[in-house]
Amino acid sequence: MVDSEAGQAIAVTRITECLDDGSISLDLSGLRLSTVPESLAQLTALKRLDLRDNRLTVLPECLGNLTALESLDLYGNQLTALPESLGNLTALTWLDLYNNRLTALPECLENLTALESLNLSNNQLTALPESLGNLTALKQLFLGGNQLTALPEWLGSLTALEWLLLGNNQLTALPEWLGSLTALESLNLSNNQLTALPESLGNLTALTWLDLSGNQLTALPECLGNLTALERRLDLGGNRLTALPESLGNLTALTWLGLDGNQLTALPECLGNLTALTWLGLDGNQLTALPECLGNLTALESLYLGDNQLTGLPEWLGSLTALESLNLGNNQLTGLPECLGSLTALTWLYLGGNQLTALPESLGHLTDAAWFGPDGR
Repeated sequence: MVDSEAGQAIAVTRITECLDDGSISLDLSGLRLSTVPESLAQLTALKRLDLRDNRLTVLPECLGNLTALESLDLYGNQLTALPESLGNLTALTWLDLYNNRLTALPECLENLTALESLNLSNNQLTALPESLGNLTALKQLFLGGNQLTALPEWLGSLTALEWLLLGNNQLTALPEWLGSLTALESLNLSNNQLTALPESLGNLTALTWLDLSGNQLTALPECLGNLTALERRLDLGGNRLTALPESLGNLTALTWLGLDGNQLTALPECLGNLTALTWLGLDGNQLTALPECLGNLTALESLYLGDNQLTGLPEWLGSLTALESLNLGNNQLTGLPECLGSLTALTWLYLGGNQLTALPESLGHLTDAAWFGPDGR
């Protein structure tokens, strides 16, 4: 690792080389820079500038000279503010300000109308300026890990958005206009304080990824069943759900479903429609039995049923022959059914926290996969 003085010397050398050979790309990342060499202002043809992982607290006004820049990476610095001259960089399509210390954004950002990707995650933003509503070319907007308590109405005008990340904020409600962002493919609202979802969420029919984990949801709207493009993930873990809507069965393309850490006492028959599922998380609920419909989920590779109140296991469990990981820990099991012997693909089987100390002799071939926890194997 270079020290800051050596890093400054390396930066000056790289800028000089860039001037000499006419390169349009410059990497000054990880040099522990606390300031940017003034000679940078001479690189007016530069298109890509990487300043990530330095110690910058401010940016020089001369940065605004680099009007050909298309990509600017400022990830992982210590910036508390941005210069007005940043607004001169009207060719920018990609701006990364992840993991700085920004508390506010300048109005000049409204000039960056070519931006397609803007990363403002892991800062200290409490509000967003209305001027950001001018950035109608944005396809990716990352705002996670800030201190936002509400979403501004102008956000609804960014109808080209495909990715919107709002996790780890302090949002208590979602506006109905969220449903106007119909191009969205990925929406992350995890770890907020949401207690309900708007009906307009059902308009987001292009979504393939939806993360609502770590909120305070007690119920789900039927409109969730409209999101039939959901394929990659639906994470509802860490909420307060006591029941699931029947419309959930419409999501037949879904491969990953997280329902862990809720208050479910039973599962609806509609879950049996989700035959594309390869991952199903049900840990940390209050389930006492499993419905027969889950036997339809023959593509499942991972099934997590730990920390429930199961006293027995159904025979249909043996039909899930693609299972590689199965968590049955911390239930009330006193025995295991012979059907487990059909799960020949298992490489991980957790049984700790039950009243079991060993596998039945007929299931001895699962010994290599089984783990009973600290008190057993």
